Amino acid sequence: MASPKNPPETRVVVVGSSSIDMIVQVDRIPGIGETVIGGIFHSAGGGKGANQAVSASRAGARVLFVGRVGQDDFGRKVVAGLKRDGINVSHVTADEKAPTAVAFIFVGGKGENSIAVASGANLRLSPRDVAKAHGVFRRGGILLVQLETPLAAVASAVRMAAASGMRVILNPAPARPLPDSLLRKVDILTPNEHEAESLTGIAVDGEAAAARAADSLHARGVRTVIITLGARGAYVSSGDFRALVPAFKVKAVDTTAAGDVFNGALAVALAEGRPLFEAVRFGQAAAAISVTRIGAQPSAPSRAEALRLLKRGN
Repeated sequence: MASPKNPPETRVVVVGSSSIDMIVQVDRIPGIGETVIGGIFHSAGGGKGANQAVSASRAGARVLFVGRVGQDDFGRKVVAGLKRDGINVSHVTADEKAPTAVAFIFVGGKGENSIAVASGANLRLSPRDVAKAHGVFRRGGILLVQLETPLAAVASAVRMAAASGMRVILNPAPARPLPDSLLRKVDILTPNEHEAESLTGIAVDGEAAAARAADSLHARGVRTVIITLGARGAYVSSGDFRALVPAFKVKAVDTTAAGDVFNGALAVALAEGRPLFEAVRFGQAAAAISVTRIGAQPSAPSRAEALRLLKRGN
């Protein structure tokens, strides 16, 4: 994948959530009523929307983020972190009533995680907030959205992007029911296997099941479906291209933001006009690097790192 000069205009608009992540590394994730002693503590920027914005920025795009934080120290920390990554935060609103979101994350010895989120200001993102950013919605760009903010705001962003000629990537996480009227405006849907099952009722336990789930989503109006399958890779279904694209082989230490990093890098490659397969591989390379590091936003690699892994291959 070549490294063309980035265009001066915003190419990726991310509408979504942000948070401060409180991360504890433990040998094993505690069960109900159990206390596990020990572990290393980290604090870092998080939230699926902000994670994807950071991933896209480090992968080479000019990024604008639309979201809400609280008028508190955590909110100021979130905004400062996004600015350090060169992200346009002119449409991040400091909410007067709700605090900045906080996520509490346990990371086990094999990289698995358990997460609880206090959503705070994320739940107050509104269609009006999205409408204020209408000037950055323009043909040739990519809109990237997730589902940690109210569906009304997500739907408003998707409608505005579709009307402006942008391509829309919807990462349907966390899983929730979605109307066909929304899915018909989505160019690329990127569920993991659990989210695909939630949307289709099909247990995605292999490539054949992934194909059936993709067909179900196509029938509801989605043009391209990418079902991410962790270490097994990603099942891609779009037009005549239907294939399981293998993942890069790495040793995972924290899988917390792998899907977010994949989506951010995928958006960049598509904004640059890369073919779908190339874009998926670029996203996979970025995600593979991310799982070798602790934390959500700290794990997102630079463009150069992802390109090196692509060149090296599996």
